[in-house]
Amino acid sequence: MASPVDFSGTWEMVANDKWDDYMKVLDIDFATRKLAGLLKIRKEVKQDGDSFTFKTMSSLRNYDLSFTVGVEFTEHTKGLDNRTVQTTVRWEGERLVCEQKGEKPGRGWSHWIQDGQLHLELTCDGVVCKQVFKKA
Repeated sequence: MASPVDFSGTWEMVANDKWDDYMKVLDIDFATRKLAGLLKIRKEVKQDGDSFTFKTMSSLRNYDLSFTVGVEFTEHTKGLDNRTVQTTVRWEGERLVCEQKGEKPGRGWSHWIQDGQLHLELTCDGVVCKQVFKKA
């Protein structure tokens, strides 16, 4: 079955709302939060049907995530909050929706493309961080 949307490409962050609140709920320390708030984030997305590789890059840290839609896997959030979660990503219409089960309730994210921009909502314990990326 063909994927409903092609996320492939290189994307540069243009908006980052409630990032500090999101990092706080993940118990990330003050100094790291302040530094992370200054970063210019870039994403490289490679998609082959329902198989994805997301590379999130900044001058501080890089984070690689590979997954297949509908297949649960163990994710180590190394370089983020250094937790282990059970992760499942599924399609909801044209959105990729991720659920991360672990010690933090309501954790996950959603990616979609709207008006030529890549949108990302990160959620954890009732906090929602909204990020927007434009094609590089």
